[in-house]
Amino acid sequence: MALRVGAVSVRYGAVTAVSDVDLEVADGEVVALLGPSGCGKSTLLRAVAGLERPSAGHVAWDGADLARTPVHRRGFGLVFQDGQLFPHRDVAGNVAFGLRMLGVGRAEREKRVAELLELVGLAGRGSRRVTELSGGEQQRVALARALAPRPKLLLLDEPLSALDRALREQLAVDLARLLRETGATALVVTHDHDEAFTLADRVAVMREGRVVQVGVPARVWRHPVDVPTARFLGCGRVLSAAAARELVGVDARVGLRATALRVDPEGAVGATVLERVHRRDHVRLVVDVAGEDFEAVAPVAAPPSPGDRVRLAVDHDGVAVIGPGDRTGPGT
Repeated sequence: MALRVGAVSVRYGAVTAVSDVDLEVADGEVVALLGPSGCGKSTLLRAVAGLERPSAGHVAWDGADLARTPVHRRGFGLVFQDGQLFPHRDVAGNVAFGLRMLGVGRAEREKRVAELLELVGLAGRGSRRVTELSGGEQQRVALARALAPRPKLLLLDEPLSALDRALREQLAVDLARLLRETGATALVVTHDHDEAFTLADRVAVMREGRVVQVGVPARVWRHPVDVPTARFLGCGRVLSAAAARELVGVDARVGLRATALRVDPEGAVGATVLERVHRRDHVRLVVDVAGEDFEAVAPVAAPPSPGDRVRLAVDHDGVAVIGPGDRTGPGT
């Protein structure tokens, strides 16, 4: 096991930002800390980096306690939301910074910089000033700079959140590829579940300073541990086991995402359309089913109008079974 966080708490006076967190990250594994703003995820990452001192507990690497190891001697790479590049240096100069600090020779530095610029899709742009780059390109430079010294652990704090949605989605896919191609061990902080599930081998959901669920993305998405987690993961409606059995044929408490019910002439559920909103690739509906409001989706090509009677089918990919989840280790 590479990284071990044991019973870590971080307190600021009477405020507890991180509370008794246990977490492990294996060699070559990417783990995402996922949670809403203020849940303690960035504070936990800073404690791992050595930028915050835990009030209790310990952070260890390969079994060695890091309590007395300063930030610059931990061998970790950091990427922040704004990249924090050096505006007076060109792209190559930024990427090479950590290598210069380690005393790496010029020829080896130049070779490593060229490799990384190729890897992040910026080959041939080493002489460009970072101020001339787009936001996405700047984040690629920040990632290359963090990877240059071959860090033992890569720490990424909301690395894509400052970008617009389309660029964020594309860069998340590119970043996931880069992490796997380099075999990096990484801890990623994000509030965006799409980003977390794209990047991570495992996801640790945080709430109010605690890790409430850890698992592979599919498990966390399909089986949130409790109602607050289900709501955070997009379940706008929660049904009791009895109601779920009647509506979606599942004998358990469930959360319904907007895609759980879809318009289908052969569907088993009758409904009346109350509202209609066009989205990018579908139409979002609010429908009345037996006197209760639910969300549903319809195709863009032939959406029903408010007042129309429709039939609905259940898409079980949009149904999450809620209950205690396993706080499991790597690979589960």
